[in-house]
Amino acid sequence: MKIGMSHGAGGEIMQSLISDMILGNIKNKRVNGGVGLENLDDGATIPLGEHEIVISTDSHTIDPLFFPGGDIGRISIAGTVNDVSVMGARPLAIANAMIISEGFSGDELERIIKSMDEVCQETGVSIVTGDTKVMENDKLDKIIICTTGIGIAPKGAITPDSGLEIGDKIILSGSVGDHGISLMSYREGFGFETDLKSDVAPVWDIVKTALDIGGVHAMKDPTRGGIANALNEMTSKSGLGMFLHEEKIPVKREVHAASEMLGIDPFEVANEGKVIMSVQPEKADEILEAIRKRKYGDQAQIIGEVTEDKHVILETAMGGKRILEAPIADPVPRVC
Repeated sequence: MKIGMSHGAGGEIMQSLISDMILGNIKNKRVNGGVGLENLDDGATIPLGEHEIVISTDSHTIDPLFFPGGDIGRISIAGTVNDVSVMGARPLAIANAMIISEGFSGDELERIIKSMDEVCQETGVSIVTGDTKVMENDKLDKIIICTTGIGIAPKGAITPDSGLEIGDKIILSGSVGDHGISLMSYREGFGFETDLKSDVAPVWDIVKTALDIGGVHAMKDPTRGGIANALNEMTSKSGLGMFLHEEKIPVKREVHAASEMLGIDPFEVANEGKVIMSVQPEKADEILEAIRKRKYGDQAQIIGEVTEDKHVILETAMGGKRILEAPIADPVPRVC
């Protein structure tokens, strides 16, 4: 077996690599009975006294480094903060490692670091430790950033992606496909003008707003593989299903047009500033109203509900029904 690009692109191919090769060769996968590696959640937990420490790690190889709406610095912090947030934990600290190519622009490096700091200031997170390495310029494509986030939650307050309950309402915090489609259009230079920008942003404010109201059973950020992958992971792990309404899922006109031109399903494309929540039906309207008032939640919608069915069923805009399956891989490579 040789590793291909699709092995790191989310979806079923990456899941197979993790299950077949990685998990089977690691013995110790959890600490103190917390959420561990085999749970394949957005992060892990370490129960300590009356709290749970949440930890999540991510590597960032995005191409290009600078794109409409963000850069590798912004996405490296926001992405990790989001993984900690959707576990139900308040993000506290970041450990940051950078591997830089020899000859890389100092001005661009400073710009990247300033972007990282901006997200940290917005979320109240501190970069507390790190590591820097340099490699020969013919052995590395510019820069790779690896971030590890640490957060804290009250014991028993974790919101795993496996926590769906029958009857829960599914809330999506905004439009889908913005990041992947804008990145691909910009990178490949497809020749059509668009004001579309990446949605890369921290979701902690939205998450905290929902947690303060209560009734949140599960959360996930739909990055690689988009909402199609995230929703299928949630239902598979919970042993349940979902019934979704396509007309309720926000897709910007520019994303729809570009997706049709590129032959890509926007439901399978990465997002970098959205969160999916499964919440008590009695709390759904209150949570929706509250997060719509937050900075990144004005387009939030209730898009469906949790069912006993084992599939994610999508009611189309034409009134038909189809199964929304997990993608084989995200159609946009090096998207984060």
